[in-house]
Amino acid sequence: METLLIILALVFGIVGLAGSILPALPGAPLSYIGLLLLLLCDGADISSASLWTGGIFLVIVSVLDYIAPIWLTNASGGSKQATRGSVIGMVAGLFFFPPWGLILGPFIGAFLGELMAQATTGKALKVAMMSFLGFVLTTGMKLIYSGVLLFMIVKECIKLIF
Repeated sequence: METLLIILALVFGIVGLAGSILPALPGAPLSYIGLLLLLLCDGADISSASLWTGGIFLVIVSVLDYIAPIWLTNASGGSKQATRGSVIGMVAGLFFFPPWGLILGPFIGAFLGELMAQATTGKALKVAMMSFLGFVLTTGMKLIYSGVLLFMIVKECIKLIF
């Protein structure tokens, strides 16, 4: 049973890291579940402070993941069409032009969305840049969070195995 829990924890940690980039997977929560699975192993040495800190950061990262791109798009004067275009561009880019589509999709989607809202090219470019910045920042936060948890999971797994 311990071996299965260790394998599952590692799988959740790795999939969580991948989910930090892929919009279809909830990366941060999956990484945290991987850490929680290790608690079920005998001899696991994960402090309650680590669990609380990880849980608090999970909430912060998850909330900012949804709020930051929208806030940055709106802060630059972007329309609802730009926000929707950014999301559509991210999903379309993921499926039709991976991996570059995932990076360029939100930018192109926000740009086209803002143009559809009758904005000038200059304003559409500004809004698209802010939308892209929001995407980069939140993706970076999720990667760091999931990477730290994966490190903790791997470290704990090594201690449990050896």
